[in-house]
Amino acid sequence: MSYLIKPTGYKALLNLSQTEMGIKMIKDFFQQNLSSELRLRRVTAPLFVLKGLGINDDLNGTERAVTFPIKDLNDKQAEIVHSLAKWKRLTLADYHIEKDYGIYTDMNAIRSDEELGNLHSLYVDQWDWERVMGEEERNIDFLKEIVRRIYAAMVRTEYMVYEMFPQIRPVLPQQIRFIHSEDLLRRYPTFTPKEREDAIAKEYGAVFIIGIGCPLSNGEKHDGRAPDYDDWSTVAENGQKGLNGDLLVWDSILNRALELSSMGIRVNKEALLRQLKACHAEERKELYFHKRLLNDELPQTIGGGIGQSRLCMFYLRKAHIGEIQASIWPDEMREEARAAGMYLI
Repeated sequence: MSYLIKPTGYKALLNLSQTEMGIKMIKDFFQQNLSSELRLRRVTAPLFVLKGLGINDDLNGTERAVTFPIKDLNDKQAEIVHSLAKWKRLTLADYHIEKDYGIYTDMNAIRSDEELGNLHSLYVDQWDWERVMGEEERNIDFLKEIVRRIYAAMVRTEYMVYEMFPQIRPVLPQQIRFIHSEDLLRRYPTFTPKEREDAIAKEYGAVFIIGIGCPLSNGEKHDGRAPDYDDWSTVAENGQKGLNGDLLVWDSILNRALELSSMGIRVNKEALLRQLKACHAEERKELYFHKRLLNDELPQTIGGGIGQSRLCMFYLRKAHIGEIQASIWPDEMREEARAAGMYLI
């Protein structure tokens, strides 16, 4: 079901022309900073991949990929990508990228099962990035260091927006905070996961929640993760599980947490086998991607995705992602949004 949040008294700070100008400046500036921070080179990415190779991402495991037949391949099925986590790792291996270097790309996807609203669209655009790391770096400290570098690029970008549009004042704290999903549960034991995210993001302004996909002490997961890209089952030095997480900021327009990035250290052979078993998905071991990983043909990597439209939405103080990107929305939502000051492209 679609759901529209209508902030009281909302009025866009920028007109349509200024918004388009801001979107371009943000995208150009941020990807240059991201590339410099993480030593990434840009590569061209696919919009679709062949079905049955295990390359497409399963996200929470319930989303259906958009598929179509390919006439010149005897009607073999292709899938629109959900994201490129596994494709990037294959590309790093095939391009022979060295340790401490990586790639990024413009990822465009269609997620037809999204529940449409202020933050979710059928169309997904993000910077997908992946970087080669050493096995000795499979620890929380390394994960945090990469998160801090990404966040530094976000802070610089917000100040660039302020220089361009002085009416948009910076709100991001200079440093990002970290908390494990288990500690978050202990802090707010009666809250739902989303309520916990709202509470901690409002308190800190910007936070990275570690451990997405691992079962918590209450038997539930903070959020779902597919078993074959992020490592959410490895036990860290502090005894908590997970080498991945989500980066959230507080959105004062919508009065809730806004997830800008999902990322993590990727599975090695041991973590892949452990997580496939935990998710009753061991048949995936016979797929192309999984065979290459189990045969030690893929490098150890860290990677993630950063939402382009969401980032622009936050920086430009927009209340709906449809004010940033062109997509399809229910007619009723368009009408209600326009009445509430949100003009959907």
